Amino acid sequence: MSAVGTEQVQSRDAAPVRRRAERWIAGIGMAGAAVLQGGFVLVVTRSDEATLQSTIVPGLRAAGLNFAAGDAEVILGTLAGWFGFSLILTALLCAIGFFFAAHRPRRRRTGWWFLAAGLVCLFGTQLILYPIAFFFFLSAALFAVRPPHPRSST
Repeated sequence: MSAVGTEQVQSRDAAPVRRRAERWIAGIGMAGAAVLQGGFVLVVTRSDEATLQSTIVPGLRAAGLNFAAGDAEVILGTLAGWFGFSLILTALLCAIGFFFAAHRPRRRRTGWWFLAAGLVCLFGTQLILYPIAFFFFLSAALFAVRPPHPRSST
């Protein structure tokens, strides 16, 4: 039997592995991104111009974002579209990472999917959601440095 054949037999006979901590941490990150990015997108896209001018624009100006009052709807619509696109891409990368974490948990390469999700979350929100991106980075780091633990038999 070739070396590849014995490698496949060993992996089938080895104890099943799960990456519970990595998946939970990435799930917390995905939930945070969905709430914060998705919430921003919903608030901005569902608001009429009067609501934008009376509540959202003053809040953004207090946070340090200065722009012309006439451009507020265009700027916020563009920002909401960008946040929505990056949320979809983050969710897609995270779903691929969850798939590989469940079906091939021994592979350390699965962490690359969570790293990519963290980078998309980070740069897609223009560095605003760095605490949420940290969850994806932590999950990717755990895939890289933590050895897979076998499931308990009980």
